[in-house]
Amino acid sequence: MRFAENLMALRKQRGWSQEELGGRIGVTRQTVSKWEVGQSTPELEKLVELSRLFGISIDRLVGLKELKERGGPWEEPKKTAEARPWGVFYEYVSSAEVFGLPLVHIRWGMGPQVAKGVVAIGNCAVGVVAVGSCSLGLISLGGASLGLLLALGGASLGLVAAGGLAVGGFAVGGCAVGQWLAIGGGALSNYLAVGGGAWSQGLAVGGSAYGHVAVGINEAEGVFSFLRGQGTAVEQVWSVVKEEFPHMWSWVKGLIRWALGG
Repeated sequence: MRFAENLMALRKQRGWSQEELGGRIGVTRQTVSKWEVGQSTPELEKLVELSRLFGISIDRLVGLKELKERGGPWEEPKKTAEARPWGVFYEYVSSAEVFGLPLVHIRWGMGPQVAKGVVAIGNCAVGVVAVGSCSLGLISLGGASLGLLLALGGASLGLVAAGGLAVGGFAVGGCAVGQWLAIGGGALSNYLAVGGGAWSQGLAVGGSAYGHVAVGINEAEGVFSFLRGQGTAVEQVWSVVKEEFPHMWSWVKGLIRWALGG
C-alpha cells in the first residue's frame, strides 16, 4: 500500500484532482482511483512517467526508499534538477495551467526531451511560445523551428521566417523563400525578392536579378530589366514598378536606388 499512499500524497501536494493527474500521463480518473486505493498498480511505463512527473525516483515512489515528508503544495519545489530520470537533468513545470497545459514547461537533458506548455523551453519544444533545438509553436525559436506566426532558427518555417534557410510568407535568411517577400543571399519570391541572387515572378532586386521586373547590379533579366551603369533613372524604373505592381511597398524605391547606384 506504500505506493498508493505516496501517489495520493504527491497528487494532493500539487493540488491535482485524480482526473488532472490521469490527463497528464494518459490514463482515466478511474485508473488513478484504483491505484490510490490499492486495487491495482501501474505498469512500468506509467511508473516511469509518474516518476518524471513528480521528480522522484521509482524506488521512492513505490516505497522502497522513504518518501521525504513535505509541507503544503506551496512548498513543493517545481524544479527537479536533482532528479534525472532517463537523462533529464533539469525540469520545471509551473503549477498554473492554461487549457490543460502548464503555463511554463522547461525540460533539458540527454536525448529527445520534449517540453510542452504555453511557454515551452527544451531540447524539443511545443507551445504557444516555443524555444529549443527543435521547436513548434505560434512563435518559435530554435535550431529548426516551425512557427505559425514567427519562426527564427537555423532552418525556419513560418508566416514570418528568419534563418539560414527560411521559408514563409515573409522570409529573411541565407537562403530565403517567401510568398510575398524574400531577402537573402539567395532569394526566391512570388512578389518581391531581394538578394545576391534574386528570382521573382514579380520584382527582383539584387546583384543578379531575374523577374518580371528585374533590377540588377551585375545582371538583370526580365520582361522589364534595368542594369546599373545603363544610365536608367530611378524614377523611370519606379514608374514601371508601380504600373506593374500598384500596391508595391513604397520603401522598395530605396532598394531600386541602391541597385542602380542612384
